[in-house]
Amino acid sequence: MAEKFDVAVIGSGPGGYAAAIRCAQKGGTIAIIEKEQIGGTCLNRGCIPSKALLASAHILTIAKNASLMGVEIENPKVNWNKMQTRKDAIVAGSGKGLAGLIQSNKIKIFQGQGFVTAKNKIAVEGSNPAQIEAKKIIIATGSVPIEIPAVAFDGKNIISSTEALNLSHIPKSMIIIGGGVIGCEMACIYATVGSKVTIIEAMPNILPFEDEWVGQLLTRELKKIGIDVITGKKAAACEKSDSNVKLSLEDGQTIEAEKVLVSIGRKAFCDSRTIKTLSLEMNPVRDNKSDRPDSESTEAASKAVVSNGMNGSAIKVNEKMQTSAADVYAIGDVVGTTYLAHGAFLEAEVAAENAMGGNACIKDYSLVPRAVYTFPEVASVGKNETRCKQMGIDYTIGRAFFKANGRSLAHNETTGEARVVRDKKTNEIIGITMVGAAVTEMIACARALLGNKEPICEISFAHPTVSEVLKEAWEDAFGISLHTPPKR
Repeated sequence: MAEKFDVAVIGSGPGGYAAAIRCAQKGGTIAIIEKEQIGGTCLNRGCIPSKALLASAHILTIAKNASLMGVEIENPKVNWNKMQTRKDAIVAGSGKGLAGLIQSNKIKIFQGQGFVTAKNKIAVEGSNPAQIEAKKIIIATGSVPIEIPAVAFDGKNIISSTEALNLSHIPKSMIIIGGGVIGCEMACIYATVGSKVTIIEAMPNILPFEDEWVGQLLTRELKKIGIDVITGKKAAACEKSDSNVKLSLEDGQTIEAEKVLVSIGRKAFCDSRTIKTLSLEMNPVRDNKSDRPDSESTEAASKAVVSNGMNGSAIKVNEKMQTSAADVYAIGDVVGTTYLAHGAFLEAEVAAENAMGGNACIKDYSLVPRAVYTFPEVASVGKNETRCKQMGIDYTIGRAFFKANGRSLAHNETTGEARVVRDKKTNEIIGITMVGAAVTEMIACARALLGNKEPICEISFAHPTVSEVLKEAWEDAFGISLHTPPKR
């Protein structure tokens, strides 16, 4: 006998659990189906564990540079087991808390693989099989790492980010194929704790979805912590032994390392049975490294990602997150839009509202902030300079530097700058990009200020704070910065 619900959500990542809770808050009876751990990739194999390791690496960096601040710390050492144990405890605690939160909203959790068998019907496979009937279905099945055929994953020497977060020891050396968000963040972790790290990026710059200056600035800073960065080259083949991997690049250059981390992006994942049953219309997917959320999908990106049949395609949705099947919505990585947890949160709000009888829609994906937790951090929102040039927008740039900021000087974190993009025609601020300490925290403030036509001088910023860098760049976009020399 099938259990009946108003809404069934397949997947419990950021999009899935957020949609389920929002639907429950609106009075619906809700089921959530999860084949692995509650919280999905973000909590268990992505955002949270990576930030825990990055935080430990950051503390180590501070300890190593403490003498510059007048604090003597002799021989700071890495305890990798403790770092991993702490990371695992954070993940486990957060997962337990999330499961409790879901249940407190009277949402029923089904553990197992969920797939649609007919209109409004879902089968759950696993140790506790079940049958579900739901008036509305929200698909939030996420994504999986993209694999390079010539450098195939073996889970031991050639790994994805999942294995990289759980290595039992610090490798002496690591090659990272892919200089996107995941690759650069993992490089910071392992270089800081002692691995010899080399990043291989096929595009001309790392973080290719950002402006060229961002990649160049970050490359310079990564080299300072011992990371080699090779751009404009692709991995062509590899040879494995018990102890290392020899990677050949397309130009014949070879590099050896104990581990090779392939991090060229992720691709949408949805069970092919669900796609077939519902006759879902699919999109060529845009990957999360070489394409931007607010631009058209490129042919190269599509070919790179659509490599595994239906599981390599994204579910096509409209601005209401509706699929081509009646009463079925899709959100998060499975629709191939942002590949960001907070992007999935945004889509969850829209899907939940509509599944419960509302009329919400996604307005502008460029307003979803982008954050990279490297050393230093990178954050951006809206249209950057590259996008403005592509669209033919007449714009001007306001700039401010961390080395001129009092709080940054006090904390010895003076690397980076902020750039604010102003549309000359409308006088609106249409984009902000920042590289520096704490910029991932400031990006929410930056997002709230987009669309503003007025100089920010009327808003009082506490002094001294790092956020004053944003104010200075904003004022500079209007030509009225107090602390920037006059432009010639």
